[in-house]
Amino acid sequence: MASSLSPLKKRITDDMKSAMRAKEKQRLSTIRLILAAIKQREIDERRELDDSEIVGLLEKMAKQWRKAIEQYRMAHRETLEQEGRYELKIIQAYLPATLGETEIETLIRDAIDSAGATTLKQMGKVMELLKPRLQGRADLAAVSAKVKALLS
Repeated sequence: MASSLSPLKKRITDDMKSAMRAKEKQRLSTIRLILAAIKQREIDERRELDDSEIVGLLEKMAKQWRKAIEQYRMAHRETLEQEGRYELKIIQAYLPATLGETEIETLIRDAIDSAGATTLKQMGKVMELLKPRLQGRADLAAVSAKVKALLS
């Protein structure tokens, strides 16, 4: 069964083991949360997740942490904010490197050309092409706004 693990899931599992050995309690706790979320989704869907699905799950977790950190900051809960930032940093370590503005712009223009899109009605086709390329590497809401602006 160990060979059926996706490379990303294997890396997370290996990191959990090394955090255990190093007695890094906070890191271990965060990695266990990540693995629990992956396991829950696999149980719900009755199948193993691939790397892109795990990246999507991690993005969702990161987004939730960003919101929580902002709420902690606004409530002046410094300890919780610091813990949240630490957990977010660990989650982000498993996400692909983010792309720069020019790289994103180029991918958007390529997708628009590939889809032959000229109107907002064709935005779905463009986003369908972009999502697999940008998942975990760019804020898809911001990308969607750029596509919308270019097609308007």
